[in-house]
Amino acid sequence: MYLKRPAGGLAFCLFYLASCFTNKYVLSVLKFTYPTLFQGWQTLVGGLLLHVSWKLGWVEINLCSRSEILSWLPASVLFVGIIYAGSRALSKLPIPVFLTMHNAAEVITCGFQKFVQKEQTSHLKVCSVLFLLVAAVCLPLCDTQFDPSGYFWALIHLICVGAYKIFHKLWKPSSLSDLDQQYINYVFSVVLLASASHPAGDLFSALDFPFLYFYRFHSSCCASGLLGFFLMLHTVKLKSSTTSGQYTAWSFLAKVITASLSPFFFVMTANVLTISCLVISGVGEALLVYTERTGT
Repeated sequence: MYLKRPAGGLAFCLFYLASCFTNKYVLSVLKFTYPTLFQGWQTLVGGLLLHVSWKLGWVEINLCSRSEILSWLPASVLFVGIIYAGSRALSKLPIPVFLTMHNAAEVITCGFQKFVQKEQTSHLKVCSVLFLLVAAVCLPLCDTQFDPSGYFWALIHLICVGAYKIFHKLWKPSSLSDLDQQYINYVFSVVLLASASHPAGDLFSALDFPFLYFYRFHSSCCASGLLGFFLMLHTVKLKSSTTSGQYTAWSFLAKVITASLSPFFFVMTANVLTISCLVISGVGEALLVYTERTGT
């Protein structure tokens, strides 16, 4: 597979791996399972860094139209659903399992294009989506570490991801860039998650967290915020400097590297059927990459 922009693509893969591993460490090893606080912290750091970068002239953000900002808010709601449900799911599921469920969001977007928008879809793309669907449906049945709560939140996560992609495709104003959209997402997420932290019980429950005053918890949280911000920047940069097919290929490579290395760092019990589901999902996404690159 020929991948252009190797420096930018490899940096993207590195930040994807580091961000995913750091989040998994905080959520599963330290067991800081207070998503309104953890995701609120990450979006606060990301929003502040993006705001400072904007004021220093390092990035360009234009938020001149209030009507377009308001029209983007439904996507921001879905963004909160993505990160909240994703945090819940990742705290319960191994990284390869989480990524397999995440990939199934493509089933929603492809189904919308084919059955709602009546777009022509190649047999190869339908085949790739079916692979993703079969893997996501069969995986909970084969998983020796089956966690109902983890799979429930993974389902919510993939639905939000699919809906976000559909909304992003249908909503195409020229004045809001990817960074503009992400800035709105950050601000909205901070406000909503901060407001929900008390009703959800996270605000006071976190006071009993055993590692609250430990350096490794503080350093991991700081790292998660910084890595999430740099991953976002490299994602935007990679999307703008490559074609859709090339970005999809880099995203696939990042997921393969992350899923392949995660069992060496985090506990995962798998049997032949579980591994088969993971492989089927990988084959499905590889076919999807091929269809994106060839336009078939």
